[in-house]
Amino acid sequence: MTRRESLAALAPLFTAAAPDPAVRIGIVGGRFGAGFQWHLDPDCRVDAVCDIRDDALDNLAKTYGCRNRYKSYSEMLRHAGLNAVGIFTPAPLHVPMAVEALKAGKHVISAVPAGMNVEELELLLETVRKTGLRYMMAETSFYRPEIITCRQWAAEGRFGTIFHSEAEYHHEGLIALMFEKDGKPTWRHGFPPMHYPTHSTGLVIPVINERLREVSCLGWGDGHEVLKSNVYKNPFWSETALFKTSSGHASRIMVSWHISAGEIERGLFYGDKLSYVMRRPEGSPNTVFVSSKGTPREEPDYFETLPPAMRVKTGHGNSHTFITHEFVRAVAENRHPTVNVWEAIAYTLPGIVAHQSALRGGETLKIRDYGRAG
Repeated sequence: MTRRESLAALAPLFTAAAPDPAVRIGIVGGRFGAGFQWHLDPDCRVDAVCDIRDDALDNLAKTYGCRNRYKSYSEMLRHAGLNAVGIFTPAPLHVPMAVEALKAGKHVISAVPAGMNVEELELLLETVRKTGLRYMMAETSFYRPEIITCRQWAAEGRFGTIFHSEAEYHHEGLIALMFEKDGKPTWRHGFPPMHYPTHSTGLVIPVINERLREVSCLGWGDGHEVLKSNVYKNPFWSETALFKTSSGHASRIMVSWHISAGEIERGLFYGDKLSYVMRRPEGSPNTVFVSSKGTPREEPDYFETLPPAMRVKTGHGNSHTFITHEFVRAVAENRHPTVNVWEAIAYTLPGIVAHQSALRGGETLKIRDYGRAG
């Protein structure tokens, strides 16, 4: 045997196997679930995909280059080596599927909202506490570039006191998503606007760094058939809430499924030293005010905070790669993610209580504070 042949024979003994990534994730939900970049994160690998629909399952498998396909969620949870699950299914399934995954020993990231009612949110919190695993709600607003900037400025004290905040989410045309092609209603059929508050509360709460503690909310509906026949018994297309924060300040939140205005997710923050107003549907730009003078502002993309492969444009203000990377790092570093279960409840619960207020004609209701990660 020559020297070269000898070295070739010995080479496998000195070649270390490639280490497993920190996150070996299974993705369930082939529409929205395919809109994230798990395959681009260097510490993550998609090991399994799941959906009950063939076309959605094909979409997931193609997007992530994954051969391990499941139509049964429970079977996917038993996939060897899986340590995390991404849940991108209809809202009523979020908590049942998250709890099943946590009990199976998997870290969880879930689409919004975190849950449908107080009981579900408390069950989710209890399960996270008992299992000691990581949970993240994939709220896009937290990682919009405007909110990244405002979070930083608020932490630096540049706003002074933010005594008034607002956020609104308009989604005209949502009725098209309330029915399947065969005419059967989907989970969105008549879904209460304030049960989907996180694209608004997720703008405000991370910046003001307070909890929403009281609410008076009013709703509007026009008697449409959808508002008469939905399983949620919801009569409203639009709901507008005035919240009192934990320090006694005002925050106005609006969510609308039917409105003669452009689709938008936007917030504003009025402080005594500086104010920030996000762009409006008619085209006005992001504007920063110092005293009474407003200056248009274009935000940086903050891509330099991501691994090079993840510096790609995505939906919801390029937030998806930031969400993906934060969840992966939280698991790898064994810490709570930014939008952890306590924050997820703080974003979701105020809307649930606000809807109850609207059903009672605007009655002021208290909102429980479940604390923070610690």
